[in-house]
Amino acid sequence: EGMAPPQRILFPPEKICMVWQQRQSAGAGLLNVGNTCFFNAVLQCLTYTPPLANYLLSREHSQACHQQDFCMMCIMETHVNKVLHSSVSAVVPLSVLKVFRFIGEHFQLGREEDAHDFLCCTVNAMQRACLGASSDLDISSQSTTVVHQIFGGFLRSRVICFSCKAVSDSYEAFLDVPLDIKAASSLTAALEDFVTPEQLDGENCFKCSKCEKNVAASKRFTVHCAPKVLTVCLKRFDCFTGGKISKVVEYPEYLDLRPYMSQADGEPLLYSLYAVLVHSGVSCHGGHYFCYTKASNGLWYRMDDESVELRCIDTALRQQAYLLFYAR
Repeated sequence: EGMAPPQRILFPPEKICMVWQQRQSAGAGLLNVGNTCFFNAVLQCLTYTPPLANYLLSREHSQACHQQDFCMMCIMETHVNKVLHSSVSAVVPLSVLKVFRFIGEHFQLGREEDAHDFLCCTVNAMQRACLGASSDLDISSQSTTVVHQIFGGFLRSRVICFSCKAVSDSYEAFLDVPLDIKAASSLTAALEDFVTPEQLDGENCFKCSKCEKNVAASKRFTVHCAPKVLTVCLKRFDCFTGGKISKVVEYPEYLDLRPYMSQADGEPLLYSLYAVLVHSGVSCHGGHYFCYTKASNGLWYRMDDESVELRCIDTALRQQAYLLFYAR
């Protein structure tokens, strides 16, 4: 509604399966090869994303892939199959390490990087691999890749002019939702803040196309198209000082996204938590990353580099979360 339909469907949506096709206990841990805990934690969260893992385990991508050089989907396919089918307790994530610099040019092996930055670059590289030669497509068609259909959604920004009451809508694709937590003590409070209208006035006025001048207005973001997998980044790091907000932010096992949608009335839009990525430490320049993930057997595991240990859901829900992964 309000958006142009895609000219091409790049991956049939009915082929995306949200329920694990194979049930097993957790796979291998990942060896740390020197400050690679951020890398390992992100890879484990992606490995236990059910619709992505189902697709990669089928090896459908590599069988049809014609890319000559770097293809992030082929690399993730190799990695996920290796981790989930391994007979050893820990492996070196070699296939991904080899292409580390292709994922993000600013990354340097041996240096502690930001886990959210690495996640964004990895998912974007997977999206580029799915687009291949089709990158000149319209935005709606680009959002029909398997990657965008799993992780992607659309936000609507609605500006209402206070003078003439004209409504101006714009839409932007997203692969994750970064949330401010300075004033929020829970995920739902942070989402509430996210969809609270913002006043545009003074230096921040809105150029109304109807009034043909700068006017006071209100601007409100809502989730317009909900993703199948909702990735949330709790903004704990100050990008200027590198300091960290270490406070507790509560997050539920089950989340209803309906109140934060453009269409806020209707059936609940329920999501279930399946991975929590944690940063321990006082600043973004140091510390340690690990994660809790829910394996296909329905049990939760703490994954800390090569260590994979069974944990209860209550422990997974009481962490200083940095990234949260929810599936429809």
